[in-house]
Amino acid sequence: MTRVGRLLRKTSLDELPQILNILKGDMSWVGPRPTSFGAETYSLWHTERLEVKPGLTGLWQVAGRSNLDFDERLKLDIEYIEKQNLWLDIQILLWTVGAVLSRNGAR
Repeated sequence: MTRVGRLLRKTSLDELPQILNILKGDMSWVGPRPTSFGAETYSLWHTERLEVKPGLTGLWQVAGRSNLDFDERLKLDIEYIEKQNLWLDIQILLWTVGAVLSRNGAR
C-alpha cells in the first residue's frame, strides 16, 4: 500500500466516493456495510442483513471497526436492522465522527 493509500484508509477518506452512491439512492447513510460476498456464502442467520439497503456506516463501524470478526459484525448489523430508528441513526452518525477521528480500528 502506498503512503497516500495508507493515509486515505487511516482517515477513512477513501469512503468519500460512497456519498455518490448515497445520492444515487443505492446506499443509505446508516445500515449494514456492503459486502463483496455472494449471498450463497452466508449462513442462514446472516441473510437478514441482505434484506436492507447497505449504508456508509453502521453499528460495527462504531463498535470496533476492523477489530471485530465477521460473525460479530453480522450480529451488530442484525441488531441495527431490528432496532432501526431515526434516533439510532443520528447516534451512529455522531459516533462515526468520533470513531474516524480516533482512528481506532482503522487499517
